[in-house]
Amino acid sequence: MSGFPTVAELAAEEDELQLDRFTNDDAWELGSALVAAARRADASVAVEVARNGHRLFSAALTGATPDNADWIERKARVVHRFGHASLYVRQTWIERGTTFEESSGLDPRLYAAHGGAVPLVVRGVGPVGVVVVSGLPQLEDHRMVVAALRAHLGR
Repeated sequence: MSGFPTVAELAAEEDELQLDRFTNDDAWELGSALVAAARRADASVAVEVARNGHRLFSAALTGATPDNADWIERKARVVHRFGHASLYVRQTWIERGTTFEESSGLDPRLYAAHGGAVPLVVRGVGPVGVVVVSGLPQLEDHRMVVAALRAHLGR
């Protein structure tokens, strides 16, 4: 599984990506930036941004399928349950020498510990939502979200 970041690297990334606030306008800007990045990359993805269970932004680009919406829901459930990016949760199990599917005890039809869902964490408040991309290989989904969050934060 070379090329995947370690849990320590993903934890540092989550610390870096904390927000000062997250409004409906922020969700629109973040979602729109993800759509623009996907169009530049000619990526057939679906994007969702939600705060406290309220979907604030959702888009499916040409080539995205209803399966992408299912993946979004399953990845987002992992973020909500564990409080970390879906890739972080995946790598936690890998570093333990097993897989999420084998050892978590959670229904894989409901939970997917695959990269692409990242918690929206407001500094001093905690997790307030999730941003998810589905349609690329999982590491690319994750990287697309991280790049958009970094741009949103001006980093």
